[in-house]
Amino acid sequence: MLLSKLFIPITKDLPSDAKIKSHQLMLRTGMIRQSASGIYSWLPLGFKIMKKIELIVREEQNNIGAQEMLMPTIQSADIWKESGRYDDYGEEMLRIKDRQGREMLYGPTNEELITEIFRSSIKSYKSLPQMLYHIQWKFRDEVRPRFGVMRCREFFMKDAYSFDIDEESAKKSYNKMFYAYLKTFKRLGLEAIPMAADTGPIGGDLSHEFVILAETGESKIYTDKKIFEINLNKFQFNDTSLENMRKEFTSFYAVTDEKFNKGEFDKLVDKSNQIITKGIEVGHIFYFSDKYSKPLNCFVDSQDGNKNSVKMGSYGIGVSRLVGAIIEAKYNNDIMKWPKLISPFDIVIIPSISKNNKENLAKANKIYQDLKQQNVDALLDDVDENMSAKFKKHDLIGVPYQIIIGSKSQGDKFEFKEINGETKILSLKEIKDKIKN
Repeated sequence: MLLSKLFIPITKDLPSDAKIKSHQLMLRTGMIRQSASGIYSWLPLGFKIMKKIELIVREEQNNIGAQEMLMPTIQSADIWKESGRYDDYGEEMLRIKDRQGREMLYGPTNEELITEIFRSSIKSYKSLPQMLYHIQWKFRDEVRPRFGVMRCREFFMKDAYSFDIDEESAKKSYNKMFYAYLKTFKRLGLEAIPMAADTGPIGGDLSHEFVILAETGESKIYTDKKIFEINLNKFQFNDTSLENMRKEFTSFYAVTDEKFNKGEFDKLVDKSNQIITKGIEVGHIFYFSDKYSKPLNCFVDSQDGNKNSVKMGSYGIGVSRLVGAIIEAKYNNDIMKWPKLISPFDIVIIPSISKNNKENLAKANKIYQDLKQQNVDALLDDVDENMSAKFKKHDLIGVPYQIIIGSKSQGDKFEFKEINGETKILSLKEIKDKIKN
């Protein structure tokens, strides 16, 4: 991509309500633009990063056997009334009527709709277990939207649902999602701690939220630093190993302030291992048994001929929220440090350009074409401005690697810099090898 053609409206002026770094940086770099309170347009730079996160989330869901589908944003109020949640959910639900006067709503979540789909399709235990997911926009009418994409009204979310014949099988599905979430966040360069959590309006009796450490987080967290020493790679993808995995992770004290008990914390965690800080929730999983299947008459024939209410779980990851959360966890001195898998570009080529000398731009273009042929997603800064401004801009955007073409470039040797790192003189072949590695 040529920088001169990239729609990236960088700005210096920020709204007064941009209080946290992710909100400020996403506005400054033209990743998002506010359309209404808590509602944003995702511009090319931000959208590209969000779609890369979505791809990783999708791959890890597919890896555990979950099947992707797509449900609508607008739902009928009838199934919510059937479950009993239509009135209980509160003012966060956006209620509307169509031209026929039928009551509708903009979905804040999908437990009712997925249960209605399942009950009309599956009748026998032989078709279980099932795990279904989709990645779709949600709307919750937050009373006070703030912090940019971290707490907004419209957001992009992966929500998955499991269906099992009994509690034992349902816990196995829960463990698979537990594993998938840890793998997902690991690939995104995040250390996510699974913490026992309240179930809230979703309901149920087993719940974990996945929290990453960040000073700007809304939740205060208390945990044992030994939890970071667990090696996820030692667990196999089978029921016994996954059960052991969840037991090991949940054996360490890890809670948010809602469940904090100082006496338990001091008793179970040595003072030297106690971590008290703030964190950001990036995922939440629930097991709620037949909370929805019973009122919605979602039954299947069991092996003994009886009708069993299916046992369900619900599993959410805020895909759009993760963009902001990663910035909060990774930024350093106003530089967004993207994990390489989700960086908007693999590398940026920065030539020194002047009106009287286009030689560096010609060299840069040749390298750019070469990298494109190698399927490297490169950005070429073909804009005529001083190098200091170029460096500030690309440090701000956070592309992990830079090729700098200036006075120190000789022949096939160029300045190469990893963001926040030292500048080296490398050949183009060495640069390609480093990017591939």
